Amino acid sequence: MTPDLSGAIALTTGAAQGLGLGVAEELGRRGAHVIIADLQTEKAVAAAESIAKTGATAEAMTLDIRDPQSVQSVYQQLVTRHGRLDFAVHNAGVGQHVAPIVELSDEEWQRVVHTTLTGTFYCCRAAARIMEQQEAGAIVNIASINGQNPAAGVVAYNAAKAGVISLTRTLALELAAYGVRVNAICPGPVYTDFNRTVMSERGQMQAVTEEQMVERIRASIPLGRWGEPRDIANAVAFLLSPEADWMTGEIVRVSGGLEGVGAAPARRS
Repeated sequence: MTPDLSGAIALTTGAAQGLGLGVAEELGRRGAHVIIADLQTEKAVAAAESIAKTGATAEAMTLDIRDPQSVQSVYQQLVTRHGRLDFAVHNAGVGQHVAPIVELSDEEWQRVVHTTLTGTFYCCRAAARIMEQQEAGAIVNIASINGQNPAAGVVAYNAAKAGVISLTRTLALELAAYGVRVNAICPGPVYTDFNRTVMSERGQMQAVTEEQMVERIRASIPLGRWGEPRDIANAVAFLLSPEADWMTGEIVRVSGGLEGVGAAPARRS
């Protein structure tokens, strides 16, 4: 049976495109009122309008997860408007330009960790303050298999997603007494613009073409295909639903059976 989320107020960050948009669309299909929170305002508005055309209800809000004041303001506006926040899916983040640790700049490390980990912390804190007062709600953070089994060339991303996993488990303990559940999804390779951007860079590091890199990853996935946003969205919807009422602090890998991309790169010239 498809979990029914009718009437729920559901926020998804980074939902103007890609994986986040797939999650927002699925929550809308299941009856939730969807809030698309994204720094890309025009894309967020277009995404909300597209979801509304399917018969669901949706709205867009401009959110910069790197700015704690922006985060707090958006979450409070949401509660003022709707009276509550039932679900928060924290998907927003950035990838890393592929580079070995010895060549990674301070600026790139800080950019990735501040956005992907610290930004998720800001969002978790804002949602937790609301849900603790409500004594109800559920949070799903989008981590990555990289946070469990790191890949070469993206140490900042690996570390940030490992931090999201620890953040999830900590918050689950702290909110359990209030009846609020906190879980995380660790997606495997999902073929969105996010992954297309790094495939050529990763191919260069492994001395193969972009097409060969895409196929190499596909062949390493036990179920034989790259993931799609719907694969992750279905798992998110389940964790938010009443069917998952006895699940908190769980880190759920959704990866077609792939545990990680741990190949060691060749020596650099």
